[in-house]
Amino acid sequence: MDTNAKTAACCGKSDVSAKTTSQSPACDCHGEVDSRRHERGVETTGSVETPVAPVPRVGTVLGWADRLGTVKARWGIGRMDYRVEPGLYAVGGPTADSPVLVSANYKMSFDRLRSALPGVDAWILVLDTKGINVWCAAGKGTFGTDELVHRIEAARLPEIVSHRTVIVPQLGAPGVAAHEVRKRTGFRVVYGPVRAGDVPAFLQAGMKATPEMRRVEFPLRDRLAVVPVELVMGAKCVLLTMAALLVLSGLGPDGYAASRILARGLPSAALLLGAFVAGTVFGPLLLPWLPGRALSAKGTWIGLAMVAGLGAYMLTESPATPDWLAWSAWAILLPATTSFILMNFTGATTYTSLSGVRREMRVAVPIQAIAAVAGVLLWIVARFV
Repeated sequence: MDTNAKTAACCGKSDVSAKTTSQSPACDCHGEVDSRRHERGVETTGSVETPVAPVPRVGTVLGWADRLGTVKARWGIGRMDYRVEPGLYAVGGPTADSPVLVSANYKMSFDRLRSALPGVDAWILVLDTKGINVWCAAGKGTFGTDELVHRIEAARLPEIVSHRTVIVPQLGAPGVAAHEVRKRTGFRVVYGPVRAGDVPAFLQAGMKATPEMRRVEFPLRDRLAVVPVELVMGAKCVLLTMAALLVLSGLGPDGYAASRILARGLPSAALLLGAFVAGTVFGPLLLPWLPGRALSAKGTWIGLAMVAGLGAYMLTESPATPDWLAWSAWAILLPATTSFILMNFTGATTYTSLSGVRREMRVAVPIQAIAAVAGVLLWIVARFV
């Protein structure tokens, strides 16, 4: 028997039917199944044979590289490339009767699911959500019916499993029409629990969720977890705008004066930076208590609070001749800025749905754009008065 044949026999690959490849603890295999390799955006530990093709198997224990990748993604480092290749994966030793769990191809979502499945034999069907997590992708339309149907067909799932059920995360429900999936593929959609950690108990209970598993919460820790990446991703645009304000602040009725950059430019840049930080940090922090339901409306209140503070400061510092024209410009710009910034969190909160996001954007974005243009024009006019 040659070396390859010995390896195949040792690792349980002599029968390449629909059975799962297995390895005896006594085997010291160095072939395909036992070697660890980084492919498809995730480290695999071999494969599972199916009637269609070998399916890569992934582990349930996250390594240091996975944890480091999570930290980097939180801070926007390689965030848009932190993804796994869409398709079918195996956890444990799944068979034709094993459950099919649906996930997004954002690696953090994928890692949370697989790390919650030690001792569970299951298939994981990863959708192409463009590197966006389940909740955001469902709100923005990339975790949706068409993509789920496409992945079921592309994986040839009916040839791999004997049942006709896929388990979709509850947070993905806004993007998936269960009746359409069943009509087009024959697969029934069962909505799983909100948290990946509850999946094993959900499966053990016969795919029955308790009320606690269905409850969607967005506590302070989860709200603040999305702050770092928003700070990093928005920083470039904010810094460029601040630089533009510094340059334009030198304009005046007598021409251009560098001295005005310090007198007027720095305060303007500071106000813009304050609006950015306030909307990005205090928006999620105070989200449950800000009036209104739409994220754009909640963000507006933060800007209005800044306007009130700015007005009080101006009256204190220059009670005789306050610069009301400049204050009026910022009274328009600050709420528009914080409203837009907080609206970036749509799809990542319990306050929105796919239809709600679209409706809010249709109404809010034009208002924000008009306010921004009006505020900038008024700010420029104030330079010459």
